[in-house]
Formats: sequence, C-alpha cells, structure tokens
Amino acid sequence: MSDLFTGLKNKVSEKDIKIVFPEGLDERILGAVRRLAGENILTPIVVGNKEEIEAKAANLNVSLEGVEVYDPQNFPAFDEMVASFIERRKGKVSEEDARKILLDENYFGTMLVHMNKADGLVSGAAHSTADTVRPALQIIKTKEGVKKTSGVFIMVRGDEKYVFADCAINISPDSNDLAEIAIESSRTAAMFDIDPRVAMLSFSTKGSAKSPETEKVSKAVEIAKEKAPSLTLDGEFQFDAAFVPSVAEKKAPGSVIKGDANVFVFPSLEAGNIGYKIAQRLGNFEAVGPILQGLNKPVNDLSRGCNEEDVYKLALITAAQAL
Repeated sequence: MSDLFTGLKNKVSEKDIKIVFPEGLDERILGAVRRLAGENILTPIVVGNKEEIEAKAANLNVSLEGVEVYDPQNFPAFDEMVASFIERRKGKVSEEDARKILLDENYFGTMLVHMNKADGLVSGAAHSTADTVRPALQIIKTKEGVKKTSGVFIMVRGDEKYVFADCAINISPDSNDLAEIAIESSRTAAMFDIDPRVAMLSFSTKGSAKSPETEKVSKAVEIAKEKAPSLTLDGEFQFDAAFVPSVAEKKAPGSVIKGDANVFVFPSLEAGNIGYKIAQRLGNFEAVGPILQGLNKPVNDLSRGCNEEDVYKLALITAAQAL
C-alpha cells in the first residue's frame, strides 16, 4: 500500500469514525468492510436485510465482527428518519412518499449521515453515479458558498501525487464553476498533504490563443484569485506550461506557477476524464477516486467496475474527509 493510504489509515484509526455502505449484499463491499473492521480502522455500517447479509457473508466465509447491519425495513428510528427527511426536503415530499423513498438503500444511508448516525457514505459498486449523488445533493447538500459538487482524482505514482479536477460531475463548467472547483480542489489536496499549486488548464497559455473557451478559463482565474487571494494559482495554461519548468519559463515567465503545479483544473468534463485516463493507462498512475467535494459531509461514488481494494481505499478517503 502506498504512503498515501498508510498515512490516511494512521489518521483515521485514531478516531471513532463510522462509514455507511448501502450495498450490503455486494461481495466486494463485504470483503472491504471485513478488512476495515478487522484492522480497527473504522466501524462499517452495511445496509440491507440482516438475514440475507449474514447468509451472504457466511457463504463467502467473511466475518461480520465489528460490522453494524441496518435494515431499513426494521430500523427503530425510522419514524424519526421520515420526519427528518420531510423537514430536510422542505415539504416537497409527503409522509407516504418519504416512507417509500427511505426504503431505498442510498436514501436510507444518506439519511444516516445527515442524522449523525454515520460520518460518511460510500456507494456505487452496484448503483449509478446519479443514484449515489442525487440523495447527497437533496439531503447532505453543498457547503455554504459552494454551488456545485465536483469530482477529483488523486493521481499517485511512487512519491508523486497530483489532483485532477473535475473528472466526474460537471460536463461544461462556466467560469464561476471552474473557480469554485479550483478552490475546493486545493482543500482536497491539502487533506492529502499536498501543498496546492493550482493550474487552470486550456489549449492556450496566457492569451496565446483567443476564443470563448480560453476566455472562460482566464476569467475563472480572476474569480478564483479574488475569492482565495492566498492560494497559489494561475492560468490559463497548456499542460506543458503548468508542468515543465523549461516550458513555463518560455511561455509564462512571470507566473507564480513555474512548471511546478500539482493541482490541475480541466476546462470541461471531457478534457478531465480523458486526461486522467491517459495518465492512468499510459503513465501508470494510480487514479484514486472520484472523490466528491463541496458537500457538507462526505459521500463518495465507486465505479461499478471496482474491486474490493477500491472500496477499501475509498472508505479510507471518506473517513479522512469526515475528520
């Protein structure tokens, strides 16, 4: 395991953190929660029918010692949860509808986080991103001053660590969105002991090309600098000008970013998604995420193609965010 996760493991295990896993019948989830509980890192809560989960665990020869199982059909505080959900949705749902909605594992699990019965949530092994994110946006909601959640990857190769954003959520962010993503990504970077140096990426460096696309990024730089004047941030940059010192010296000699950026904000989801996958597949970087940022409490989305190790690592990240 890389130093990144060893450090997170040490931080998290010192605290009493509970993470909820709505997909309690998935064998990847059960394998990961066994490890998390067995290593005394955190207390996993799995959601589902208790008898079915225990039978599945027994069939897989997986111990559930230290794992809590919550069944939405037999939850003692369900009436309290229904009332809290109706209040949170500001009357947009009736009591009858709330009772049906909260039998959904993701809504139920997200409400456990909202009601402080868990510190964070990890889902997506068997659900779509929308199934995970929609309850979070309706219940957890974004932090004050943050309009949209965004998704970042921590790119790890040996001792190298970089943040790529947004690679998961916002298809076509505007200047205000990009500025917000940059600031939130710098905070995520700091959580992983990365001293953030933020580059706003484009196909132009400092006005070398002019188009609505490049001007969107240069405007985002202005907004981000105004909102977070102490943050080391600049742009717009082509990737080489942000990452290679000799190129930075030629293309952006007066910039605070001197080819030493470690947080890269892509101008669109297609660019970010393509960029992280190129680094992952051609550069042999481990892509950790997506990590959702901007929410009041941590909720993170697995890929449906994930393995047990992915679940384990994303749970560590979620627990670290809860700190």
